[in-house]
Amino acid sequence: MLKTSLTNTIEQYLIAFIALIVTTTLIAVNYLVDNLAFHWYAVLWAGLVLSILGMVGQLVAAEKKLKVSSDQLSVNKERLSNEIKHRLWAEKTTSETKVKSQFIDENIPVMLAYFNTDQRCRYHNRIFRRWFGLKPDQIDGHLLQEFSNEEFFSGIKRYIDEVMVGKTIHNERILNSTKGFPYIFTEQYIPHIDNKGKIIGFYTLITPRAQEKNRSAVKGSIAAKPIPTDSKTNIEEKDSNISSDQYSKSGISAARIVQAIEGGEFNLYCQKIVPVKPNPKSLIHQEVLIRMAEEENNLMPPGSFLPFVEEFKMMPKLDRWVVENVLKWLSTNTTPKSEAEQIFCLNVARDTLSDAQFPDFVQSKLKEMKVASHLLCFEVEESDATSAPEGALNFSEKLRKLGCLVSLCSFSHSQTSLNLLNKMKVDYLKIDGSLICNILSDDEYLEQVVAINQLAVKIKAKTIAELVETNDIVVKLREIGIDFAQGFHIAKPTPLKEREKESSQ
Repeated sequence: MLKTSLTNTIEQYLIAFIALIVTTTLIAVNYLVDNLAFHWYAVLWAGLVLSILGMVGQLVAAEKKLKVSSDQLSVNKERLSNEIKHRLWAEKTTSETKVKSQFIDENIPVMLAYFNTDQRCRYHNRIFRRWFGLKPDQIDGHLLQEFSNEEFFSGIKRYIDEVMVGKTIHNERILNSTKGFPYIFTEQYIPHIDNKGKIIGFYTLITPRAQEKNRSAVKGSIAAKPIPTDSKTNIEEKDSNISSDQYSKSGISAARIVQAIEGGEFNLYCQKIVPVKPNPKSLIHQEVLIRMAEEENNLMPPGSFLPFVEEFKMMPKLDRWVVENVLKWLSTNTTPKSEAEQIFCLNVARDTLSDAQFPDFVQSKLKEMKVASHLLCFEVEESDATSAPEGALNFSEKLRKLGCLVSLCSFSHSQTSLNLLNKMKVDYLKIDGSLICNILSDDEYLEQVVAINQLAVKIKAKTIAELVETNDIVVKLREIGIDFAQGFHIAKPTPLKEREKESSQ
């Protein structure tokens, strides 16, 4: 290889060397030789001309080679630049996917786990491990019978052989929680087949649904009768008006719901909403979330009890319970001066919008607890407001007259929502999370968010972006001019009781 390189180097300078020798010879002959034959002059001049032409040819070839090399370098540079862009995009996508996967893992209302052919657990989500009250390292790599009780394991054991030969199993059974509360377990066992058709493990998808203690699995459902929502009526009076046939499909009775509300089986959580542009003058905002005690312990999927409350038309009563308990917190808890006042955002149900007595209840509780009305913000879902526009308009008007704030949630800038805003005055527009999640990847969603922000400025309302999961989204929201952000990237929901502890320190 060294020999080849040396030969190429000599060839580059050979013609120039020959031209130099011929030129030197011509000069010497001209001064030292008087009578040189003409044909020798011709030979020397021909050699010089050919040498010069050869050098010109070398220059042209070198120029062409340089151009080809430059073009290749430019192509390689562009390719490298594209590869870097794709790599950065892949890393960003991976990061966003990881955040979304974590969000799904923490919130999906299904006990999900994966077992290999040795029946050792290789994956489990939060609700799965919380059912057993175990830490991840107490489940990872362990056999199911090592960390579960016999009742739980026996229901799966009899299906393992069928799953491992490729059969998908569907099953339903009843299990009791650690508190003795019965649940209907809807189970699926799904084989995991690799690209060669070999079964290398199986998934378990288990959905627990609450059931009455004194009721076995119900085959059908009977239409429920509305339950009076007067907060002064005691549970004994309600029980006398509740038919024993008033059960939902899952066996939850109206009496059970009354018992849960009256017995304080619900716990309040709050999720912080922060200004996109830091503003020390802005009051702290908290969205109030509600969970049943069984849900809090992951013995019931989050939000699974509320559909039963709604089914029996008892959401206004539960909303009253939330208002009363939030106002109690505001009246009895002191916080640092920087957090002396906090705006609590309370979700209200569709049936509550049509409850003519609800604003009066709020007014009486504000006076009783001696809390400023502007510290309560009532969140109305756009879909609820459009389905019951008259009730939503009256509701928002009455509460705003009291000095409370109103937020229109899941706002999507549709024609229906725009028509609603022409009649309904609000203080906040809460932008639909499906738009926020995609503003970095879809220009159409980005344009909608920009349009919503412009509309909010026009009607003098503040904007809140929900489901903010990455810092890149925060940066984009800041560019657009959105006022507030809420999501797991900002803060996760925390029990209101923990804030009581903070305020007492």
